Order: sequence, then C-alpha cells, then structure tokens
Amino acid sequence: MEKRGLPNKRIEYLNKCFDVLCQNGLENTSLIMMAKACDVTNGTLLYYFENKDNIIIEATEYCMSKVEDDFMQRAPKDFNDIERFLKEMPYITSKMHGDKYRLMYQVYSSPKYKEHGKRFFEGVNIRYNRYAKLLSAKLKMPIDYIQGMIYIFVRACVHFALFEDEEYLLLQLNAIRTSLKAYMKG
Repeated sequence: MEKRGLPNKRIEYLNKCFDVLCQNGLENTSLIMMAKACDVTNGTLLYYFENKDNIIIEATEYCMSKVEDDFMQRAPKDFNDIERFLKEMPYITSKMHGDKYRLMYQVYSSPKYKEHGKRFFEGVNIRYNRYAKLLSAKLKMPIDYIQGMIYIFVRACVHFALFEDEEYLLLQLNAIRTSLKAYMKG
C-alpha cells in the first residue's frame, strides 16, 4: 500500500529514520544509525535518498505531515466538541509528538535546512486553510477565524510539548475561550 504517493519501502525508511533522529537529535544521528534502524546498508539508504540531508528533509516533512493529520483527525466535530478538544489535545500532542516537534525545530531552524522549513510551513498554511474550510461547515464559523484559532491552538500545543509550560498553555487556551465567547455574542 502506498501513502502520499511514496512506495512502501521508502515510507518505512522515512519513518524509521525519523524515529532515530528524534531519539538522538539532528547532530548526533549518523547515516550508520539510520541504516541500522532500517535494517539495511548505508548504500541502500543512499540508493533511496542520495544523501543524509535528503533523508533528514524528506523524513521531517513526511512525518510532521502525519503529525498534522493526527491532530486534525481529533479536531472538534461540532461547536460543542471544542472544549473537549481544548482540554485533551495539548496533553495528547505532548505525549505522542513532543520529540517530533523538538526535531522539527532543530531541522527547520538550522541554516542548512531553513529554505525547506519555509516550504514546509507554506504547505502548513495551505493545509490549515483546508482544515479551516472543513471545520467551518461543522462549526458554523468563518474560515479565517477558524484558521487563526488553529494557529493559536497549535502554537500553544507545540510550546507545551516542547517546554511543558502549563502557564503559557492555559493563557493561550483561555484566550481562545474568551475569543469564542466574544464571537458567540457578536
């Protein structure tokens, strides 16, 4: 079975390499470590990806897109479901994806990969707009309002996943709740 237009072996390698990168960090992960995790030779990985940089770039993009998909699959089903989402998603995100966010920021804040990060986040903008359109019909709210709330919420979840900063999280969640109340009154 292929996902996102990629052959199964390639997907398997992307996932395994990303896991190794998450466990060891960008600077501490060698091609040998990734090949060992994939149970292949260095040459096999190089056959699929040409070089270590391509593995890092492709694995980060592919796996972080999967994290986004997971996030949006848990999105509110209707307006009354928003509070459930606000209460549980930051903790689910932290537990399931904290190490992935740490690596993503290592990769995309590196001068070496910055341009790839810009492209990835341009895609994020497109995907969040698509998610906002889907949620707009369910929540009966304007697309731009929902997309703005998605950005605030995702940033709060990622910050919590990275730093376990409960105060920042609660302030952001309360800002979202206040905004929702104001929207409903207006």
